Amino acid sequence: MTASAVLLAAGRGRRMGQDVNKVFLPVAGVPILSRAAAALAAVPEIDELVVVAHPEELGAAAQALPPLHVPVRVVAGGAERQDSALAGVSAARGDVVLIHDAARPFPSRLLIERVLEGARRSGACIPVIPEVDTLRRVDDSGFARPESVDRAGLVRVQTPQGFAREVLIAALQAWHAEALLPDDAAAVLAIGRPVIAVAGDTWNIKITTPADLEFAGRLASSLRIV
Repeated sequence: MTASAVLLAAGRGRRMGQDVNKVFLPVAGVPILSRAAAALAAVPEIDELVVVAHPEELGAAAQALPPLHVPVRVVAGGAERQDSALAGVSAARGDVVLIHDAARPFPSRLLIERVLEGARRSGACIPVIPEVDTLRRVDDSGFARPESVDRAGLVRVQTPQGFAREVLIAALQAWHAEALLPDDAAAVLAIGRPVIAVAGDTWNIKITTPADLEFAGRLASSLRIV
């Protein structure tokens, strides 16, 4: 059973407050996109990598990629996540597809293999981190409300997420265009397919803000992630 990795890099990352797409920003001297691509391609079970980039950044995305030992294609994404995900999955050739946010530069080999195994076994798999912090709502004035949110069963969902390719294509094609896709599992759940959860990885951070970028740099330096 062959496996493809699809790396979503077509977003603009506006919360970063930069003129450049955040996936091209360096973490300890290495572009975020490069780190994510290298991590995926290093897993022996991955047969190919498909990078989904903004139509105006296809060349920049290709140049940001390091030398890899798997076939690589760069394809144009769309206006929304669901459009980019469908473009990437449609270009992929594997029986199983892993979808990963390029803004997560540190997916470990164990995490990738765990999700891949779950996808092969069940057809749909996501990595999750159990919520351990106290959860509380804040009103519009910035004051904490007295009731806390029960965190039992609550998890934070990460990528990569793994699916049987045909299942994910059908789910993305059926997704209602007027609603934004929070993650790819949402489309699969919407068509009634079960999605299993496996253990995520706390090191698998997502870079969204300047503070995240600074933390990622410190993490890469301290762990000597190159």
